[in-house]
Amino acid sequence: MLCELRLIPSYVSSRLALGRSKSLHPFIGRAKFPFARRTNLSEEVELPPQLQEQLARLQQLQQTLQAVTSQKQQLEIELSETDRALAELDKITDQTPVYKSVGSLLLKSERQTVLSELKERKELLGTRITVLGRQEERTKERMKELQTKLQEKLRPASATAS
Repeated sequence: MLCELRLIPSYVSSRLALGRSKSLHPFIGRAKFPFARRTNLSEEVELPPQLQEQLARLQQLQQTLQAVTSQKQQLEIELSETDRALAELDKITDQTPVYKSVGSLLLKSERQTVLSELKERKELLGTRITVLGRQEERTKERMKELQTKLQEKLRPASATAS
C-alpha cells in the first residue's frame, strides 16, 4: 500500500503526521513511500531509521548554515564600521583629539594607537570572515550531497506511484 507523506522540516522524528500541515520540505517535497508502513489505522507512517537520520542531519545542516551565515553577516557589518572609522582617522592629524569606546566610557587616546588597534581588528575580522565563508561553502556542499542522496532514495518510490 502506498502512502503519501508530507515532510515537515521543523518536525523530524520517527513518526510524521499526514495531512496536518500544508507545508512541504523545501528540498524533497511530496513523495510516495512504498517502504513506509502504517503503524495503526490513524494517519501516521513510520519512516526507515536511515531516512530519519538523514532528514535529521539535513535539518541540522540547515541550522548550522543559518548560524554561520548570520555570524558572517555580523562580522561583515563590524568590518564595514571598522573601515569607516579608519577612513575618518586618515582624514585627521595626530593633534586632533581622538576618543575610543571602552565599555560605557569614552577614553581619550592617541591617533596612532587607535589606528594600529583598528588595523589589527580589521585583519582579525577579515580572517574570521574568510573562515566562516569556507565553513559556509562546506556546509552548502554537504547539504547538496545529502539532498541528492535523499532525492535518489525518494525518486524510485515516487516513480512507481505515478
